[in-house]
Amino acid sequence: MTDITSTVRLRTGAEMPRIGLGVFQAPSGEETRNAVLNALRVGYRHFDTAKIYGNEADVGDAIRESGIPRDEIFVTTKLWNDDQGYESALRVYDRQLATLGLETVDLYLMHWPVAEKRLDSWRAMEQLFIEGRVKAIGVSNFMTWHLEELLEYANEVPAVNQIEISPFFQQREVRALCAEHGIVVEAYSPLTKGLKLGDPTVVTVANECRRSPAQVMLRWCLQHDLVVLPKSVHAERIAENFDLYDFNLADEQMARLDALEEGLVTGWDPRTWK
Repeated sequence: MTDITSTVRLRTGAEMPRIGLGVFQAPSGEETRNAVLNALRVGYRHFDTAKIYGNEADVGDAIRESGIPRDEIFVTTKLWNDDQGYESALRVYDRQLATLGLETVDLYLMHWPVAEKRLDSWRAMEQLFIEGRVKAIGVSNFMTWHLEELLEYANEVPAVNQIEISPFFQQREVRALCAEHGIVVEAYSPLTKGLKLGDPTVVTVANECRRSPAQVMLRWCLQHDLVVLPKSVHAERIAENFDLYDFNLADEQMARLDALEEGLVTGWDPRTWK
């Protein structure tokens, strides 16, 4: 993790950039397109969207408009809950590709572990991977019991598990299971949707580093070997969230941030999903 080209190698051999721009709740249309274009100018090469976000088309438009070769950009989208099931998942993937305007995506995730459908959905995703229609497959919001069930069933181990992680919700048990099976962990909502940017410990560490609280929280994720997905549509925040490679948090500072665990969930709580 020494510079902006830093990547993590997925089990498929694909290289995924350590910092990606999330576009959850980014309005569809020009605002999302401009956010992606601004991010590309800064140096981002990783973008995370989903059908339910309603902005897949805007992400695809910006990638094409940028003129940057497609093979230099890592794109993730997700299978939504209403589309789960074997046949449905196969059909909706083709529609998502058409919406994105791309020939394939680099990573396709099951968005949530929908009971009684997730295993059939995974079988469809494995088929997409076998056929080369998607470069890697993974899951999102899977807790240990979801992963254990899937690992007993799957022919292809998920390449990624995307879950909410911040110093205030560290998901250590899930991360440990993922590490055991070579599953890369991506952190969404790493900035707690702004709820904890004023936390005294975070602010103190930020002052010590002469960085912003947001940069400290994102750097904490990187130093825990996580892929991190900050989101913003504001050019200055997009740039700030990418400026993470010219400082390190000392062990003692990491320990103070590690001590902030309080189980804070800022959205739906996957621990309630059976």
